[in-house]
Amino acid sequence: MTGPGGRSGPPPWWPQGEAWGSGPPWAHNRRRFRRRFLLVTVVVLLALVGIGYVIGMTTAGGARPAHDGQWQGGPWGGIWFLGFVLTVGGAATALAYRRISRPVGELLGAADRLSTGDYDVRVTPDGPRELRALTRTFNDMAARLAAAETERRRFLADVTHELRTPLAVLQSGIEAQVDGIHPRDDGHLVSLLEETQLLGRLIDDLHTLALADAGRLRLHDEPTAPAVLVEDAVASLAALAGRRGVTLTGRAAPDLPTIDADPTRLRQVLANLLSNAIRHSPDGGRVEVSVELAGASARFVVRDAGPGFPPDRLAHLFERGVPSADAHGSGLGLAIAGDLVRAHGGTIQAENLAGGGGTVTFDIPVARRR
Repeated sequence: MTGPGGRSGPPPWWPQGEAWGSGPPWAHNRRRFRRRFLLVTVVVLLALVGIGYVIGMTTAGGARPAHDGQWQGGPWGGIWFLGFVLTVGGAATALAYRRISRPVGELLGAADRLSTGDYDVRVTPDGPRELRALTRTFNDMAARLAAAETERRRFLADVTHELRTPLAVLQSGIEAQVDGIHPRDDGHLVSLLEETQLLGRLIDDLHTLALADAGRLRLHDEPTAPAVLVEDAVASLAALAGRRGVTLTGRAAPDLPTIDADPTRLRQVLANLLSNAIRHSPDGGRVEVSVELAGASARFVVRDAGPGFPPDRLAHLFERGVPSADAHGSGLGLAIAGDLVRAHGGTIQAENLAGGGGTVTFDIPVARRR
């Protein structure tokens, strides 16, 4: 069966097992529009011809004899008027058809191609002003859909990359113990346990992303002590830092006020930032998290001694779809941190230190507006 746009069979993205018909309702609208346009034109011309004929006959009925005894006017006046109406009406119809029908047909054809997954389709604006505005809006929509499709594919590639690494470590570690290469002791089991915890955090991150995309991410605000958040984050990641030979410390300014925030989500932000910093810090490096009052916000700062962030990605580090391969914390963790900080009405940014390493700073308002 031939699909819309002359394509044989369904497009690659069509759900398996679902019937593939003749395409969406607008697949045949181009011919339908032409038929309706010509029908309306014929009706209008016939109406003008009828009016002209009546006017012509009225003129003929009111004619008066000339000096030589012949009548002036007669039916020829109506015929000339009919000819004038047909000529003008035909020219106006051809001009309107050229200015409206062709651009509308191209727009319908482009919409048909867009419905089959061709997001690169564009239409040259032409015709009346309103039609040109509609065409530009269509082009903008197609560009946004193309960007969303690119981001979706990149996101799937990042997720695959993030999940493959701990799974590969788990598989190789288990195989080594089964084959007797590594002893089945607590040290190797702890290493495998760390990879399962990493998988758990990735699954939590994906769940948070799904909630944010669906508009169902809810924050349960309560009075929260920033110093306690820092202490909890350091305690939860102290073992990971110790196994990697990284010194993890926390510092909080005295007399900090409580903030109106979701403590669980802020712990998730700190866990993502600190785990990224620890993972990219060299053996013997140092990671520090601190919090202080900055105006009407609590400012959290995470510093590490790693290689720093790629300079060309600093501006988009907390956006989804940024490639994560060989990047300093540019995977799902930072995208999640950015979403959660912005959900709290805060801001987040990253920068490289002059002496090496990177810094991530995010501000959470002390009292969030409802």
